[in-house]
Amino acid sequence: MNQKSTQITDGNWAQEIQNFKGVALLDIWAPWCGPCKVIGPVIEELADEYAGKAKIGKLNADENNKPAELGVSGIPTMIIFKDGQEVDRIVGVAPKQTLVEKLDYYLTAN
Repeated sequence: MNQKSTQITDGNWAQEIQNFKGVALLDIWAPWCGPCKVIGPVIEELADEYAGKAKIGKLNADENNKPAELGVSGIPTMIIFKDGQEVDRIVGVAPKQTLVEKLDYYLTAN
């Protein structure tokens, strides 16, 4: 599968999330996490479907310190940011429709 999501790291955090104007969905995951493997393909589908509308990113919890700074205690955790500010958080596997509804809400909310 071609990866369409943006790889987020501690190094590109400011550019890709903190200073991003618009809606971003960040999937915090790890390679050993079973539920992360379940949600991974859904995240890639969203990256394809929301190309040009929202940023869809993935952050490896094992390779970065940002999850601890964000208070992430379980993975997968999906955090939605709007203009660099956290506006929503989903912990655990969520149905694709739930993520779509949340993204659509924040894309149309002022």
